Amino acid sequence: MKLNRNETLAQVRKLNPAYRAVLIYGRDEGLVRERADKIAGQIVEDLRDAFQIANIEPGRLKEEPSLIADEAAAISMMGGRRVVRVDGAGENVTEAAKSFLANPMGDGLVIITAGGIKTTSALVKLFNTAKNAAAIACYEDNQGDLQNLIMEVMGQHNLGLDPDAAAYLHNNLGGDRMVSRGELEKLALYKGRHESRQNVTLDDARACVGDSGTLTLDMIATATTGGDLKILDETLFKAFNRGENAIPILRNLARRLQKLHLVLGSMDRGISADQAIKAVVYSPYSPEKKSLMGQLGKWSTSKLSNALEIVMEAEADCKITGLPAEAICARACLRIANAARI
Repeated sequence: MKLNRNETLAQVRKLNPAYRAVLIYGRDEGLVRERADKIAGQIVEDLRDAFQIANIEPGRLKEEPSLIADEAAAISMMGGRRVVRVDGAGENVTEAAKSFLANPMGDGLVIITAGGIKTTSALVKLFNTAKNAAAIACYEDNQGDLQNLIMEVMGQHNLGLDPDAAAYLHNNLGGDRMVSRGELEKLALYKGRHESRQNVTLDDARACVGDSGTLTLDMIATATTGGDLKILDETLFKAFNRGENAIPILRNLARRLQKLHLVLGSMDRGISADQAIKAVVYSPYSPEKKSLMGQLGKWSTSKLSNALEIVMEAEADCKITGLPAEAICARACLRIANAARI
């Protein structure tokens, strides 16, 4: 079933027991992971419990489409319902999901995450039309979403915000939900617990949401398309060190390349650079506008097409080769960064 925004929020809080499977997809990889964990947490207390959580690699389902049904029907040794996770899925899981939804056995809940899959894909259409499943779309936080997240986390820790601190957080937190939440939790930890309500000052915000706060997927993508090898090396190292997955990095890089491609394609048709960038960066105050403008001279549409092929090949290699995903991702970023320097 296709859910609207209000229905999505309601299901993330308490999933309808009629749903045997949930597809969570969209451009905000952090929000995809957060919602998948919240829904799984409604069924299983410990998300690391191997007896209660079954993780299936998407690539296995093409050869073994019955795996979803088998795991969903399996009885937990510890009792209670189980959760079946298929993370990083693509169209390769559509047939397995279709077979399960047609005749779901057992009482296990199937949660499929599919990152940047398109809304027109067969997998999304399957979940949108199924009566016993739900499709939840996740997109980058807009200013309203970010405001709600900031107030939610601050409220949980009995913290208020000075106006200049609130403005600083809005400008320095990115569109990835998990990164933003992590930075806000770090800020709350920095302030400590108090019996009375405390306000976060601008100095507090700057002290916590600085170097690591701006370490987002966007920073990696910007360094890559700008050919800045030093920053790329530093940000990739920090991202992998904190447990960031290679797939979201590659997909965010692909979106950055697509924006550059759209801008240059518009310019080739006679549209000014400023107007072309406004079509892909909606906020006139966004720092992305300046960074895109500064990198236009490094690229052509043909070079960007080649770079996008590198990213797509790297993502496929991460899923099917069995080689270290971090190494594959880093090599792809380095190849593209070197192309920007030529």
